[in-house]
Amino acid sequence: MQNSIAILVASIFACAASSAVCAQSDAPAQAASTESKPAFDAAADDIKRQLDDSIKELAALRDRVAAERLPLVRQLGDIEQEVVKARQEAQQAARLLETRTFDLSGLTRDIKAREEEVAYLGNLLVEYLRNFESGLHITELQRFRKELEAARLAAENEELSKAALFRVQSELLATSIDRLHQSFGGAKFDGSAVGSDGTVLQGKFILTGPAALFRSADGAMVGTAEQRLGSLEPSLTAFESPELVKAGGEFIASGAGAMPFDPSLGMAHKIAQTEETLFEHIQKGGPIMVPIFALAGAALLVALYKWVTMFFVRMPSERRVREVLKAVATGDKSAVVGLAGRMKGPMGRMLSSGAQALGAPREVIEEQMFEVMHRTQLRMQSMLPFVAISAAAAPLLGLLGTVTGIMNTFSMIEIYGTGDVKTLSGGISEALITTEYGLIVAIPSLLLHAYLSSKARKISNRMETTGIAFLNESMRRAIAAQPAPVAVAMAAAATEPTRVEPNKIEASKFDASKVDAAKLEGAGTNASKTEPPSPVA
Repeated sequence: MQNSIAILVASIFACAASSAVCAQSDAPAQAASTESKPAFDAAADDIKRQLDDSIKELAALRDRVAAERLPLVRQLGDIEQEVVKARQEAQQAARLLETRTFDLSGLTRDIKAREEEVAYLGNLLVEYLRNFESGLHITELQRFRKELEAARLAAENEELSKAALFRVQSELLATSIDRLHQSFGGAKFDGSAVGSDGTVLQGKFILTGPAALFRSADGAMVGTAEQRLGSLEPSLTAFESPELVKAGGEFIASGAGAMPFDPSLGMAHKIAQTEETLFEHIQKGGPIMVPIFALAGAALLVALYKWVTMFFVRMPSERRVREVLKAVATGDKSAVVGLAGRMKGPMGRMLSSGAQALGAPREVIEEQMFEVMHRTQLRMQSMLPFVAISAAAAPLLGLLGTVTGIMNTFSMIEIYGTGDVKTLSGGISEALITTEYGLIVAIPSLLLHAYLSSKARKISNRMETTGIAFLNESMRRAIAAQPAPVAVAMAAAATEPTRVEPNKIEASKFDASKVDAAKLEGAGTNASKTEPPSPVA
């Protein structure tokens, strides 16, 4: 039908075109067309007939289209309704998809939050169970050993589901809560403890707060159950008193009565175990303690010997010294010899040697007295350097013990590691004890050396002061006994320094500048303070 309509329309356009062409022809063409008018008329009629047929066909076609249009309109309306309905369903599906997507995102967030909560709770449970195990008394490790082992294995099992792991952890949590309820009145349970001789004893525990008592199955051993360093089993500290054994046994057996309680929670026993005698303490210092004590003993003997010898050194009184000096001033040699001879000790020997040389030149008297004084100084100073050496060497020996102790400690670390502190205590004790006793020996030795040296210097200074006074008195007496010109010459010579040969002992032994006028007055001299002493080069 559509093809027929197209043919009809094409014919109409062709006729119109032909008419336009004919109208536009020039006069010759019109003349020619007049001559061929019959032919055109026939063609026009033919075309008209065809046009009529086409119009009829078009009318028939229109009638048929009108007849078929209504069903098609209905069908189009149904299709449009279906399209609208489909669009509504698509929009509803899109909204539902968006809602479901939003809900899915919310569910995803909720699931993630729940997973985080589960992980947090799991970590809390793991931490709680770890604290629970560490907070248990040593006696309760046997009681909850199965539950603790099950929870530990469940945490290490990677194939176990989270629900199963949570179930095991929850069971241990319930067990810990039950333990708290049982702890209020004290818990009694069976177990084993290690005795003092190392044997494992089966018996019954009773735990009240932090205190635990144990009674063996035969009732022979009763005491407190404590944790010993390096042991995972409770150690039994048995009661020594029969009354405590009886009271503890009855309390554990019946669960009532008087409970023996240690307020220190076992610390008293540990402190008692650490107590040691002096010999044990010294023995821990190792072999270095032998030379330290040998040095200490030798220094002490030398110090005692020197103190005794210095204590019994006889020193004359100031009165007797003044008597000798007065006798020297008067020039009575026999009186001087007698008085000096009655004096005891090094001072008496020095004055006696000076008295024997009275009347001789000053240098002779000085050498005689200095010889005695020098011997006394050597005797007083002898063996004192050993005390000083002991004071210096004792800390070095202690340091040597410290080094050897630290070396032993590192050797133990290489063998046993750092887990057991008790195995390291030997080297540490050696390191500290040797240093301790080195200082204990050094400090008194240093003080004794200072005291004895001071005492020796005091004796030497007293002898030197007396000797200078004796020489000055003898010199004044010699000057006074000479005529005036000779006395002036002797006084001038006395003020000049005396030349001493290199092979002689330094004459600074009697440096008169060390003695002030007060000491000379104390020695009983009558010399003028302005008179210069006789320095010796």
